[in-house]
Amino acid sequence: MTESGGPPKGPSKGPFDGPEQVRARLEETGYLVDDGLAVACFLALRLARPIFCEGDAGVGKTALAAALAEALDAPLIRLQCHEGIDASQALYDWDFPRQLLHLRAAEAAGVADAERLEGELYDRRFLVARPLLRALETQPSVLLVDEIDRADDEFEAFLLELLSEYSVTVPELGTLRAETPPVVVLTSNRTREVHDALKRRCLYHWFDHPGFARELAIVRRRLPGVAARLAEQVTALAQALRTEELVKPPGVAETIDWVEALDALGASEVDAELAVATLGAVLKYREDVERARGLDFGAVLSVDVP
Repeated sequence: MTESGGPPKGPSKGPFDGPEQVRARLEETGYLVDDGLAVACFLALRLARPIFCEGDAGVGKTALAAALAEALDAPLIRLQCHEGIDASQALYDWDFPRQLLHLRAAEAAGVADAERLEGELYDRRFLVARPLLRALETQPSVLLVDEIDRADDEFEAFLLELLSEYSVTVPELGTLRAETPPVVVLTSNRTREVHDALKRRCLYHWFDHPGFARELAIVRRRLPGVAARLAEQVTALAQALRTEELVKPPGVAETIDWVEALDALGASEVDAELAVATLGAVLKYREDVERARGLDFGAVLSVDVP
């Protein structure tokens, strides 16, 4: 972290020679990627560009940031966006209690120089770094800006400015600039459209629900101890549920939860009755549960899985 002018270091070779190396390293962490995502991650690392991940909840957007952090042996710094979030919550704040204690201690010691006291009060040691500033100060690091679609337009504009220069100006301290930009992953569940200006700054990847074979591979990688037949059946059921008109189709995370719940019940395979009884592990809306109960689970389970 520097306080001088000038842009941060530009694109570098990075730790990987190509998308296949990225794919292999991410798979070592347990995160399986397709060709498009492997290329997007490689370019994000090589070009020092944020990667914007959009798609339904539960398809692996947030998990990508954790996998990248593990692959790069770097800390994951997470900023969870919400309605009303502002720069002070995301960037920095002053530690007022410590400043007050310092002021009282100085007064007790007989320090009367007001200018000196003011300078001491706004020293870097009293600055509380929030996620964005921590990411700028930590090299290397992976910054996850989760659910940016929940934030408002003003915060989105602020974030765009910060990601353009990877620096921030603290009036009392000057400009703080990252020597090396963090790896940035932004996610959106598309509850609203994120402005084009922010998307243009990023590399974009849309997360689809995976096909059967890839989803099954993910489940087996995450839950290696469960029965193979159970993993296959639940994956097939999750795929069938996504063909229904649900308020919230299950993501891979819910498939894993469902398999884990059935395994906890001691099941090595699932029948229609048990599937219906455990719908609460995979569906989170009453309307979806009611619709799912009308699905012929027996027919889905009777078909040989691919």
